[in-house]
Order: sequence, then C-alpha cells, then structure tokens
Amino acid sequence: MPINVGHDSAKTRKSLTSGDQTVAYYSIKAAEEAGLGDFSKLPAALKVVLENMLRFEDGKTVTQDDIKAFSEWADKGGKNPREIAYRPARVLMQDFTGVPAVVDLAAMRDGIVALGGKAQQINPLNPVDLVIDHSVMIDEFGNPRAFQMNVDREYERNMERYQFLKWGQGAFNNFRVVPPGTGICHQVNLEYLAQTVWTDTDQNGDEVAYPDTLVGTDSHTTMVNGAAVLGWGVGGIEAEAAMLGQPISMLIPEVVGFELTGKMMEGTTGTDLVLKVVEMLRERGVVNKFVEFYGKGLDNLPLADRATIANMAPEYGATCGFFPIDDETLRYLTQTGRDKDRIALVEAYAKENGMWRDADYAPIYTDTLHLDMGEIVPAISGPKRPQDYIALDRAATEFHKYIEGQRSAKDGSQNAEGRWEAEGGQPEPQEIPGDEGNHKRGYVTGDEAYQMHDGSIVIASITSCTNTSNPYVMIGAGLVARKAAARGLNRKPWVKTSLAPGSQVVSHYLEAAGLQEDLDKIGFNLVGYGCTTCIGNSGPLDPKISKCINDNDLIGVSVLSGNRNFEGRISPDVRANYLASPPLVVAYALVGDMNVDITTASLGKDHDGNDVYLKDIWPTQAEIAELVEATVTREAFQSKYADVFKGDEKWQAVETSEGETYDWPPQSTYVQNPPYFQGMSKDPGSISNIKDARVLALLGDMVTTDHISPAGSFKESTPAGQYLRERQVPVREFNSYGSRRGNHEVMMRGTFANIRIRNEMLDNVEGGYTLGPDGEQMSIFDAAMAHEKNGTPLVIFAGEQYGAGSSRDWAAKGTALLGVKAVIAEDFERIHRSNLVGMGVIPFEFTNGDTRKSLGLTGTESVSIDGLDDIKPQAEVPCKITMEDGTVKEITLKCRIDTAIEIEYVENGGVLNYVLRDLAKSA
Repeated sequence: MPINVGHDSAKTRKSLTSGDQTVAYYSIKAAEEAGLGDFSKLPAALKVVLENMLRFEDGKTVTQDDIKAFSEWADKGGKNPREIAYRPARVLMQDFTGVPAVVDLAAMRDGIVALGGKAQQINPLNPVDLVIDHSVMIDEFGNPRAFQMNVDREYERNMERYQFLKWGQGAFNNFRVVPPGTGICHQVNLEYLAQTVWTDTDQNGDEVAYPDTLVGTDSHTTMVNGAAVLGWGVGGIEAEAAMLGQPISMLIPEVVGFELTGKMMEGTTGTDLVLKVVEMLRERGVVNKFVEFYGKGLDNLPLADRATIANMAPEYGATCGFFPIDDETLRYLTQTGRDKDRIALVEAYAKENGMWRDADYAPIYTDTLHLDMGEIVPAISGPKRPQDYIALDRAATEFHKYIEGQRSAKDGSQNAEGRWEAEGGQPEPQEIPGDEGNHKRGYVTGDEAYQMHDGSIVIASITSCTNTSNPYVMIGAGLVARKAAARGLNRKPWVKTSLAPGSQVVSHYLEAAGLQEDLDKIGFNLVGYGCTTCIGNSGPLDPKISKCINDNDLIGVSVLSGNRNFEGRISPDVRANYLASPPLVVAYALVGDMNVDITTASLGKDHDGNDVYLKDIWPTQAEIAELVEATVTREAFQSKYADVFKGDEKWQAVETSEGETYDWPPQSTYVQNPPYFQGMSKDPGSISNIKDARVLALLGDMVTTDHISPAGSFKESTPAGQYLRERQVPVREFNSYGSRRGNHEVMMRGTFANIRIRNEMLDNVEGGYTLGPDGEQMSIFDAAMAHEKNGTPLVIFAGEQYGAGSSRDWAAKGTALLGVKAVIAEDFERIHRSNLVGMGVIPFEFTNGDTRKSLGLTGTESVSIDGLDDIKPQAEVPCKITMEDGTVKEITLKCRIDTAIEIEYVENGGVLNYVLRDLAKSA
C-alpha cells in the first residue's frame, strides 16, 4: 500500500541519485532555502522528526508553523514544546503485547460492522511485523534436550494464541508474523527488518526515500536507535491507532546530548558501560526526552555496544537513545547482510539531508552529559532496579547491606537455621562470607546435599535482546565457559542455568567458534530463542530448591544479562535480581553465591586442587575480537534470515479459521472479544467531573507496569487462578499473565496483582489486596467489582515515577476495566501516562509540594475533582479530599492530558473508540 505524503511541494521535495537508483526525498536544506528556518544545528534525532513534518505537511494536520517550530527550538536553546502530529513508517510488535492488539483490531472489525461500516475499513495502513518471542518458558535446562522440549511445551501452551495470530496474518493487510523459535523482536528488527533509510512508493507512484522510523508495542523498541533508526515503545492502543492512520500526538522533545570520549579498558564490556549510562541518566532525569549520543568515543564503539545502550532507554527513562548515522552504521549494515544498494542509499541520504555524523558534528542540545569510557569498570545493577549501579568489587558488600536491611525491616531475626527433613542428617553449616548474623540458612538433599542461604544464586541466565545481540559479550561468555571447563569448574548444583539467544545467528557463531560445546559443559545449553528469564519466563526451580527457599524464607538471587530486574518479575522464588554481562553471568553460576566477592575470591578448585580466580578465566579483548571477526559473518545473517517468515514444521502445521471477522471461540481462555466497543454509540460522550470516588489503592514510588500488570506466573488462589479453575483449566496449564493478554477476564483479575506490590492502605501486606467497601481486606479485583456494583467511581494515589517500565498497555486497560477514573501521582513515566489517556483514564499530578504522605492519606478518603467538563491540556483543577472523620482538604491537581487531541480521546472513552467513530463517519 503506497504512503500518502502531504503534498508534492517543489519547495522541499527533491531527487537524489545513489548508484543506479534515483529517488525523491524531502530536503531539510531546501526547507531552509524556502525560508522556513535554520535547521543546521538540530541534533540528527530531531532532524528525523523534522523530515516527517516536511513529508506530511498538508496545511492541516501538519503546518508550516510546525516546521518553523524546529528552528525556534534551536534558537531557544533546545526547547519548544509545540504539539506536533508524527507518523512513524512502521510498527513492531511482540506476542505478549501483539495478541491483545490484534484482539482489539478484530473487535474493532465487529464494532465497525455494528456501526454500519465494513470490516475491511479496519486494516493496518503501515507495515506491521509481529515477532513471537515472549512465550517460550524454561521448563527444561542444562541438557541437550532442553531446546526441543521447551519448544514443544510452548506450542502445547499457546496453540490457541498462535491460531489466532495466524488468522490475523491472513485477515489483515500489511501484517506479517515472525514465527516462534526465530528470535527476539528487537534483535530481529536490528539484524534484519530495519533499513536505516526506508523507501516506498507514494500516492503518485514515485519512489520516496525517508528515515526508517517505527513505534513498537514493547518498550525496548529503542534498541534499533543504535542503528540510527528512530523508534520507541508505545502502548498497544497507541500502536493500533498509528497502524490505522492516526498520527501520534507528541510535543517537540528536548534532546539531551550524551558525549562519549575515550575507549573501553581491558576487562570491561558494553554491559558495564550501559549500566553506568543508566545510572547517570536516571540521576539527571530524562523522562519524555530524547537522548542522543555523540563525541569522539563513538569512533571506538561498535554498533553492537550502541544497540545495548539504546536498548535500555526505558531503564534510564528516555523516549529514545539515538546514535547518528556514521561509518560504523554502514559497516554493521554490510555485516548483517543488508542489500548493497540500500547501504549506498543510506550513506548518500544521510550526507545529503544533514544526518551524517562526522568529525565536525556539533549540534545544539537542551542539556549535555559527558562520560570517559576509559573510566568504566566491571559492574552489575540491582537488586530490584536497573539504575542501582554497583561496581563489581562492591557487589558482595552492597548485597550484605541489602540483607541487613531486609532482615531488620522484616522481623529482626538473625542467623536462623532452616528445617532439615531428609534422612541422614544435614551437612556442616557453611561459613557465609560477610555474614554478621543476618543470613538465614536451609538445606537441600538428593544426590548431593548442600546448604542454601540468603544470597544463594538460583538462576543464572544469558537472556534478553539487550546483550545477546552483542557478539562481543556473547563470545566473551563462551570463552569464560571454555576456560572454566578446561580447569574443571562447573556451575553449582543449585543454579538454574540457561542460554536464550535473541536470534539464530548467535547460535551460528557460537557453534562456528566451538563455544556452544563449552557452554553446554557448564549447563548453559540452548533453551530457546526468546525473552525467557528477562520477561519472567524463567520457568520453575527444582521443587526441592523452591521448597527450601520458601520454608526458610531465604532471599534467593538471580543474575541475568537482561534489562529488567523489578520486584516479582524474574521468579516468584527470587527476591534479589541483578543485571550483569553474559561473561559475568557465567562466572556467577560457577560461584553460586552473591555473598562472595567475585573479583578476589576463588571460584573453585581446578583439577589439581588449585584455586581458580576470575582473572584466570576472563578473556582478553584481543581473544574476543579475533573470534568475532572469524565467525560473525555477512553470510551467517543472510542464511539465518532467508526464510524468516516461513517458520518450522510446527508453525506450518498450525490450523486456523478464515474470514474478515474472527469467529470468537466461546470456550477459549486465551482469546475473548473485549467489551471496549460493544454497544458503542456513533457519537462521543463528554468528560465528567469525578464525584465522591473511593480509593482503590494507595501506592508508593517507582510502581512499575510490572507491579500494575505482571507478566509472569500466578497461583490457583489468585482471582485469575480461580477464574481458570472454574473453567476446568488445570494449574499446570495456567501459563502466564503475559500469554493470556488476549482474555480481558484474566487480565482484569491480574491488574495490581504482582506478588510484591504493596498497597499502603494495608500494613505490611504484599500482593494485590485492598480494603473493600465494607472495610475488610480483599483482592483488588473483588473490591473493584463490589464498588462497581455500588456505582462508585475509583481513583488510585501514587508516588514518583508511576508506571515505570514497559509499554504494557494492559497496565492501563486493566486499570480502566476495574472502574478507575483517575490516577493521581507525583509524576508519571511517559508511556504509561499515554496509555492511561488512551484508555480514557485521566492522569493527574500533585502540585504545590503535595504528596500522599504530606496529605496524610490512608485510602479511606473520598475524592472529588472538578473542572473536567471544559478541561484544557495540562490545566490545573481543584480536588476535594474528604477524610474519614469528615474533615476536608482542598488541593490543586495538574491534569496530564497533555494535548488537544488527547482530550478528544478521553471524551470518546479512549483512542481506539475515537478512531472507530471516525472511520464509521467516513463509511
């Protein structure tokens, strides 16, 4: 389907010849010559957005004043928050967020037919790629059968979802599905889908070149910014609107420049660098801002390291972390098998349109930071936030402080001995490094009896797009395994080890280097191609280990090469989670204990009984580079991506229905027709004031979208578990919240159901509980339904960084379906604020220094908010809080409906309702 550009203005539309090809493009230089402003000092990331304005200028949605605003941005020192309408070139999805998005599209087809339109009006207008990567769980590990057995279980668990996605692939235009077992969406995007400069025909049949841009239904869509492709995560609802031709309403962002100088030192990795970058940017504060990396250090930074930094933009809070096009971009495109003509076009276009980084690149930034990469040291981050940076030589000390705080905060118990129920007695208690009486112990028996204690590492996982896309750290991990195995070291028996690469290319070069065999020797067998541990699909621990942890209240530890380590995310048996480079993940599996200072302590004994230290098995940069050069080849990428959409025999055998609308199977517990569009009128409503709302939850700081809508497993005793058991689903088949996002009944019951969430309305209670209308403790779902029965609106109160984390649209959908009309927080993370608005829930921020604490809120209050019937973007409105004793506190709230179009979204009950009504009118 051709792109519809705004017009063919001779002012900015020019032609460009590269090799044998001539294409049209929209010239920033021509816009300057036409008197629209001086754009020469704009950062490359912002020039990409400016080009979008030039291409879609139509005098209505995009005007010349919008274009001139970018010149004013530079004149004002990098600030001009004008509302603009931005249209990305394409959309990327993964299956956890993609299934509910396709569910919504299918429901919209039903909805448009009910409003008198045609089903085919609901079709993606932009290319959409959905990569199935979030569904594989690590049930089997540490043996040669692991990969195939996990794949088999994946299909058993998820067949209903895969049948539905296959229907969508046939029913919708511009929609492709990358089958299971291929890779992680961001790595497939980086290595194959992305082009850096995109081409397409316009409505006149002309070939047009323009920057490759996208939005994705996963927050780590930002990874592709490492290849100078502007992209970021949005909620599924916002992505669906973009698919259907709705521009993304946004403010011209501030752009923070991050200067990199120097060169990484021996013994450090790209992971160590990104963890430092995350800490620095979180401290600076870059929410809703672009970050662009520049400086001479980029000459020493391979694109794989750039992608690692770009990937973790959600962790440092930015909209994106962008790297301009330069020689390294071209080298990577060549290595990964891109077409030679496309690579030539990328270079010619970037140089012609002012997006090329050379020695003279010196744009204006809103603010700047600086980091000398020569100062980077080995590091990890944790135990529950990515920004909690810890230099590796401080890791054990910091863990001891964490244990001390956990134990003193919980019950003050010290050095408790666990129960021993096995025959034959227990091993001698081991000395725990750094133990000052605060560690608990437990014992496990079996073929080998051993002690576990606070700090025992029970999961060591090489996982996630963040690092498995980087051959330098993956080859490094393989070399650590090789040297360790050669000395006779092995993983500790209580450590669940796994290797889940982000693409099949990784397996190709590990096998070509002979390193997969070495990884297998110490338990890092291939378990699947997907997100696995990083998304919470770590699978069950050995029952004896799980029992020991839970019986003795031990603080188990995971170490993973991922991007997220939020509470309750990785495993229900693990309370402390650390992010680390793949080589360090291997090393920690060998020692099996977070109490050990891995930089100085022995990792174990070699064949001759000698101590082996980290320095003995750590590879040099030269060793790594030699193997990368030899095994990471253009031919490998071309071979592995030759049939990327075909899938294996299992995928090809998946049978599905046909038809323009979906035949919703009534017995399905995975896919159900959601209620959003059922009985919808043709006319929008209006925004009403909130009267006498009750508080559903009173939440603290850094409540993440994992807290609001967990992705992992759940128990039979939860509302979601009870729902499935009532439908005869055995516990073994529960799967995960993430896999059941196509069923609103499960997801409503899973909202605010994270096992670690704390509602301050209750004392020291973890999990999804609150006070019901009768003042008794009950699940949040049950309380919400009771309030709904009484006709009572609900609000949420929260602290700072509310909604941190992912683009998880169910964090907003679930909130809306529970009857919450407003969320009142100290501030919001970018994506979740947008998602709330997209579901018709109004975000408000405290003003004048008010907080839930300063106001003395307990959750027993009633809340009324006025001024909403004629609300303007970012307006301040009065709020009346009536305390339990009848006293009233009057405060002012800032409404975080940020733009005029967002007001229309809320009036319509959400952005998809807005789009559906708009399409129905055109019918």
